[in-house]
Amino acid sequence: MAASEHAPRTDIALRRLAQNVSDGAGITAAGVRAQGWTDAFASKSAERFGAAFADDVVLEAANLRRPIEGREQVMHVMGTASGIYESLQFTHEASSGPRTYLEWEATACGGLDLKGVTILTKDDRGQVVNAAIHHRPLDAALRFSAELRKRLTGVVDPGHFYDGDDDTTARSPT
Repeated sequence: MAASEHAPRTDIALRRLAQNVSDGAGITAAGVRAQGWTDAFASKSAERFGAAFADDVVLEAANLRRPIEGREQVMHVMGTASGIYESLQFTHEASSGPRTYLEWEATACGGLDLKGVTILTKDDRGQVVNAAIHHRPLDAALRFSAELRKRLTGVVDPGHFYDGDDDTTARSPT
């Protein structure tokens, strides 16, 4: 079968996945349980994220220059980030003690493919105290970061994000 024959099936699958995200259905694959984090992504709601977070939650991510701390700031970032995704599905889950590992696949920023792993650490009450999000590939993570910066202007310190014009390769370590 020629590669071009796969394109219509892929387009149909991507449209269905995008529809599932907007409906809140299908955001978790078989074997991945629905939980506060996945439900918040399905609803694209900052408030739903906030309900899952401890007051002192810390967000670390491959697309952040430095961590974001505190429920209010993290919920703004996550509410905004969830709206950037055109499609998102959590594909695998594993847990060990207070940590949950969620593998995911997504499209964002006009069809850019992203994959990643999110590590959620919860306290004794079941609230997220640390979320570490690892996007790949790098160029997609940087573009996502620049989009977050743009959408969160005036809400979150822009120094947390890549600005799209940065040339970090030209800087020498100090």
